Amino acid sequence: MNHLEIKYKATEHHLIREYIKDAIKKFETKDAFILKNQADKKEDVTYTHISFKEYGEEIKKLGTGLINLGLQGKRIAIIGPNSYKWVESYMSVVYGVGVVVPLDKGLQENEIILSLKRSKADAVIFSDEVVSYIEKIKISGETNVKHFISMNKISNSFVTIDELKTNGEKLLNSGDTRFEDYKVDANEMVSIIFTSGTTSLAKAVMLSNNNIASNMYDMLRAEPILSSDVNLLFLPLHHTFGSTQMLLFFANGATTVFCDGLRHIRENLQEYHVTTFVCVPLLLEVMYKNIWKALEKKGKADLVRSWIRTSNILRKTIHLDLRRILFKQILDQFGGRLRFIISGAAAISPEVAKGFNDLGILTIQGYGLTETSPVLCGETEKHLRVKSVGLPFPSVEIKIEDKNEEGIGEIVAKAPNVMLGYYEMPDVTAEVLKDGWFHTGDLGYLDKDGYLFITGRKKNVIVLKNGKNIYPEELEMVIGKLPYVSEVMVFGKEDK
Repeated sequence: MNHLEIKYKATEHHLIREYIKDAIKKFETKDAFILKNQADKKEDVTYTHISFKEYGEEIKKLGTGLINLGLQGKRIAIIGPNSYKWVESYMSVVYGVGVVVPLDKGLQENEIILSLKRSKADAVIFSDEVVSYIEKIKISGETNVKHFISMNKISNSFVTIDELKTNGEKLLNSGDTRFEDYKVDANEMVSIIFTSGTTSLAKAVMLSNNNIASNMYDMLRAEPILSSDVNLLFLPLHHTFGSTQMLLFFANGATTVFCDGLRHIRENLQEYHVTTFVCVPLLLEVMYKNIWKALEKKGKADLVRSWIRTSNILRKTIHLDLRRILFKQILDQFGGRLRFIISGAAAISPEVAKGFNDLGILTIQGYGLTETSPVLCGETEKHLRVKSVGLPFPSVEIKIEDKNEEGIGEIVAKAPNVMLGYYEMPDVTAEVLKDGWFHTGDLGYLDKDGYLFITGRKKNVIVLKNGKNIYPEELEMVIGKLPYVSEVMVFGKEDK
């Protein structure tokens, strides 16, 4: 089986903490984070720069403060929108405290309660957005949570992250080494992540240090992530794709900045001079449509199309790349430095992916699931194939089971990044983990060169009376290209 090419050097670790430690040591004076300090007037906005060394000290303080509450080896839930304190909490827990349980900030009160119960969380770190729910949960005593920790000062009812860090700093200065001394087993659970669906039906995925660390190692060796990168953190961190990519960029010395919201993406790309961006296909498709709407309005669309044809010929025939020069005005709309976009969570339109690549922004997609920490296959500049999700990462094996006459069958995978199982659901785990192979429930095929193509979900296939299989996802992509269609869903309905 062909795999993505190993192109970059990386040190293999089996613990997330080792990647964090390496980055802090290697890039200590670089900016790990740039935080915006909001103000009423745009001209009064200021920025706080936090170096890797400073950040390392902060997670030691917080981790030590958490341990002093008796939380070493315990389960700690985190709930809130993407923020520096969310990241700080997550890294502190996985580094040397216990098991992290990221929760969706959009959950309702009863869903938060059920998630805390099912994960057997001992503590919850929360943001202002969910404080009303947390106050009720604390009073009700419906969960086993003993410690309610707020990211910001809300009331005297809750201890804050900053208070824990102050206490942790005193303990560190007095010689407390419990945070660094914590013995971590690479193959034991470090994270519980709930899959999508109602909380009562959602499966709780158990991931180990080695699951996540092995996926980071594969991506560090295959993907062009640079220490000079500025990465705009956009994907929700409670998703595996969001948290793993956050760790990935940190491990390679990139600077992380935070998105102010969907409406502010272009502004954020410009103000931080962002170079890398991980997002979902819908966002890219909207951005791409807006580029061409603006060009049509200015009467420049045909000219740019001719430049794209010329540019592609020059790259293919004499390996001359003029994209960053020819399309500078377009690229400047995104800050001028954007060079690399990763799309995930769903299939991206081939036209949009090719369109961004034609303009000089390497745009790739990957394939994976929460259960695989998350990425199984991906693309690189050298490995792009229309409608494919790329080749398996170096440590991943992919095969197709129960193929039909078209070669389409269920995608199954064997890899060190495959989950430990579903928490307290042994029967459901046994249904998907068989002889070391994870059965994804997705349908697809491998071409002669080993590129993987996704055709749909096994449970979504519509079987016609003549026995022919129809894959709703393929029809949705075709219909979605129509100019007046913004959303589409294809489903099967039996004749009565």
